[in-house]
Amino acid sequence: MTIEKRYENILNKINIASEKREVNQNSEVMLLGVTKNIKVDVIQEAINLGLKNLGENKVQEFLNKYDKIEGNVNWHFIGHLQRNKVKYIIDKVVMIHSVDSIRLAEEIDKRAFKIRKKMDILIEINICDEKNKSGIRFDEIENFINEIEKFKNINIKGLMIIPPKGKKTTFLKEIFQKVYKKKIDINATKRDNIVSYLSMGMSSDYEIAIECGADIVRIGQSLFKRDNIT
Repeated sequence: MTIEKRYENILNKINIASEKREVNQNSEVMLLGVTKNIKVDVIQEAINLGLKNLGENKVQEFLNKYDKIEGNVNWHFIGHLQRNKVKYIIDKVVMIHSVDSIRLAEEIDKRAFKIRKKMDILIEINICDEKNKSGIRFDEIENFINEIEKFKNINIKGLMIIPPKGKKTTFLKEIFQKVYKKKIDINATKRDNIVSYLSMGMSSDYEIAIECGADIVRIGQSLFKRDNIT
């Protein structure tokens, strides 16, 4: 199947899943093309088809691709981010999806201040407390937001999770619904930062995530396929 066919198929599934949403939500779903290990010419083909948002996991790989990509696209950083690498991406990305510590938020704030920018971020949650994954614990969310709200050069835009692999649909639904409910509860407190986005769907589960309230789906394999990696 060509990238064009895969892209059209994903958009179609996103639309169908959006119509099946179990929640009262009017926002459009953002398709974020995950470009980890994907060749530049393949990424460019997807952009030419209409893909507007790209997500990269590694700083060096992002920097290698950044100047080679043509077109009006928005870059997101979605991988684990070391504090000493923030300076390399702060002026190039529209959102950092993986903020999981106060020290990282502090560095983002400092670097954003230097270039007079307010950086949009998502808070990464380790939803199942998996030892091999980054992210804060689910029960730490409110306190974490309280701390980050002190930084003047950061906008908290939402929450991000990476669900466990190989789980049944019923289990995934419970997780996605739990995060959506947390979004509603946070916004009910009328904080300065409104939790607008839930980034919580990937190639294997994005339709379920959308039905449960996801606003951003991070799709790599289903769009680009393994035979197009570098």
